[in-house]
Amino acid sequence: MRRVNVQLQADRRSEILDAAQRCFVRSGFHRASMQEICAEAGMSPGNLYRYFRSKEAIIAAIAERDRAQAAADFAAVDQAPDFFSGIEALGRYYLVERSQEEMALCLEIMAEARRNPEVGRIHQAIDRDVQAGLAAVLRRAAERGEIPRDLDFEKVVAVLMALGDGIERRRAVDSGFDAEAVFPLVLDVVKFLLSDRRAGDARQGVAS
Repeated sequence: MRRVNVQLQADRRSEILDAAQRCFVRSGFHRASMQEICAEAGMSPGNLYRYFRSKEAIIAAIAERDRAQAAADFAAVDQAPDFFSGIEALGRYYLVERSQEEMALCLEIMAEARRNPEVGRIHQAIDRDVQAGLAAVLRRAAERGEIPRDLDFEKVVAVLMALGDGIERRRAVDSGFDAEAVFPLVLDVVKFLLSDRRAGDARQGVAS
């Protein structure tokens, strides 16, 4: 019975987070109220406050859920048949397959992080974790000999994050943007960043 109760509580927390996500996307973080989240989740304020004391606490829980998902996704890259097929699957999920609601929520949290110090702290913490996780994936691929060992992994990660953020923003604000259509070009950029360009330079020198 105790395990059933724990699962019911976990399910209810997840329902609240999903409801809050819809409210944040619809009304914006600043304008969305706890009362609106209660109505969206179909529960009383007293019951909601048993799980989360503030909107910032809800954002922290959403961030923790995203952090766990990112860790699982990075592990999946390591388990893929080869590094680039794993990276392609990871990129496709985050840049193409995720819903417009998820894209809009990312943009909303980034905007609120500039105004709200607590949300800013939460956003910065998960951003650091994602960057560290991605850098670790790249280093393990280098150790396996799948990408060059002498890449500047921090700079590569910075470019990859900026590229991903840009596509997420475009998807959030431009309903006509076709992420599927541009995704092959994104992969070309990623492969270029992770290529051994010294070998290409050497071949160019021989040809000249």
